[in-house]
Amino acid sequence: MGKNWSEALLQLEEQTANAHQIQEKVLENLLKRNAATEYLKKFLHGSTDKQHFKKKVPIVTYEDFKSYIDRVVNGEPSTILTSEPFTEFILSTGTSGGQPKLFPSDVESLEKRISMSIWREAIIRKHIEGLDNGKRIHLLFAKPEIETPSGLMARTYVTSYFLSSRFRNHLSKDCTTPVEMIFCLNINQSMYCQLLSGLLHRDEVLRIGAVFASAFARCLKFLQDHWKEICSNIRTGQLSDWITEPACRNPMSSILTGPNPELADLLETIFEIESWEGIIRKLWPKAKFIDAIVTGSMGQYISLLDFYSGGLPIFSPGYAASEGCFGINFEPLSNPSDVSYTFVPSMAYFEFLPVDKKNREQAQELQCNGASNEESIEKCENGNVEPVDLVNVKVGQFYEVVVTTSAGLYRYRVGDVLKVTGFHNNSPKFQFVERRNVVLSIDFDKTTEADLLKAITNAKLLLDKHGFILTTYSSYADVSSTPGRYVLFWELKMKASNDFPKLDTKMMEQCCSMVEESLDFTYKSLREVNIIAPLELRVVKHGTFDALMDFYVSKGASVTQYKTPCCLKSEEAINILNTGVVGKFFSLKTLS
Repeated sequence: MGKNWSEALLQLEEQTANAHQIQEKVLENLLKRNAATEYLKKFLHGSTDKQHFKKKVPIVTYEDFKSYIDRVVNGEPSTILTSEPFTEFILSTGTSGGQPKLFPSDVESLEKRISMSIWREAIIRKHIEGLDNGKRIHLLFAKPEIETPSGLMARTYVTSYFLSSRFRNHLSKDCTTPVEMIFCLNINQSMYCQLLSGLLHRDEVLRIGAVFASAFARCLKFLQDHWKEICSNIRTGQLSDWITEPACRNPMSSILTGPNPELADLLETIFEIESWEGIIRKLWPKAKFIDAIVTGSMGQYISLLDFYSGGLPIFSPGYAASEGCFGINFEPLSNPSDVSYTFVPSMAYFEFLPVDKKNREQAQELQCNGASNEESIEKCENGNVEPVDLVNVKVGQFYEVVVTTSAGLYRYRVGDVLKVTGFHNNSPKFQFVERRNVVLSIDFDKTTEADLLKAITNAKLLLDKHGFILTTYSSYADVSSTPGRYVLFWELKMKASNDFPKLDTKMMEQCCSMVEESLDFTYKSLREVNIIAPLELRVVKHGTFDALMDFYVSKGASVTQYKTPCCLKSEEAINILNTGVVGKFFSLKTLS
């Protein structure tokens, strides 16, 4: 490993060893710099005392803070929130929590994103050798920028990073995808050419992936639909006529330089195999690992990536959000289902609201018996507790992360629930558990993203026995009739072939029952007294979830950052999935 990577690892060790001191310094510097801003002055009256900050400045959500951001977006000076000028706004995708949000960003925010990318690369090079001698396939897609009334541009997190000199001058050099293709706004043309370029460089590829597993899965499905045409292009040395975007066609002219029938024959032999199990290893025989985030809602794609990759390690590199960078995976070769992210103390000032999930369940049980209410549930979870500093969190406990950043967010609730799994030196390691606002509910029941993932994971054991793979899923609470019910949407494939599986009614009903049996006391209690109707499972045809992604992309989401919504609220989105339904199954009327 080179000297620069060793220095980067040393920086991480020093940061995590001195987590408390660095956190104190981060807050101290932010208060000295920004105490005179309009927002903080309202609470602190010019004070830079850290304890005063914690007592007087409220913990807020986006709705609490939105009016200040809107003022800056509309042209008022950034001094409303921070002494440093904003350089851009980061646009959230809106797929996990509803409407997209705008977050201010500054020079320091970009520097932190760049630092995090360097540290992630240093960690993977510590564990995997020989990465200097090849290329990476990183399937990336920029989104169009939006000019705000302030004159500043609004961009997605990854688009901002793609525009940085660090990406353009360094990381992009070993990518099989030219930078121009990433910025092509025709997603299908970009995806086609990125895959074609990756196959033309197949003997040099050492790693392959995307930012999120969902985008990687979408690209693999696209490859299934277009491999014959791609092989034809390689055979003839001619790019398909429908590729008309200069951002794709021009760079491909220097990559697809002439006919290569030998490579086309080899690839066709691989693609024509009935089962695509392990196909990534076959297409890119030197690939050492998959690089994609597979935590949170992305966990549903782990089995699919395992199937296609033939067991290649899956590296889930870090934990970040539109609000900023937070954590990094120090153990890239760990089981992807067990990934924890160590918080890097220089990234922001972190606080954590304790979330007592056990007490919440107890409160829900009381509510079923008429002895509680929604307010008491909220208090049981985290309503009357003080936030905890980064170094004082407890192993095994759940917390909601709260951040104060250089870009003018103060005690902002990110909305992610995390579980402490340990410490790296003096900095805690967290597992992502769920988004706090993602809930299925008919009555008193509250089924979270994590609850649903656990229940469906149990049901997948039945699918595995029959040679099925659950490629992706979503859900919604159907209250159009009484009693209401949970509805799951599943897209399935066979392990042995790419054909659509023949659905056995008994097996699918057993899957429904397994999901219900895995849910909590409250759900099962309400099912027993028919306040909740039996769960419904709707199996959809291949490509239905691609159409769902297309819908969200048309509404402003980024393909690169897209997360399949675990729990749908949008009627339009539900209707898209309903149009693809090929089978409906119900749980047994009574639970065992």
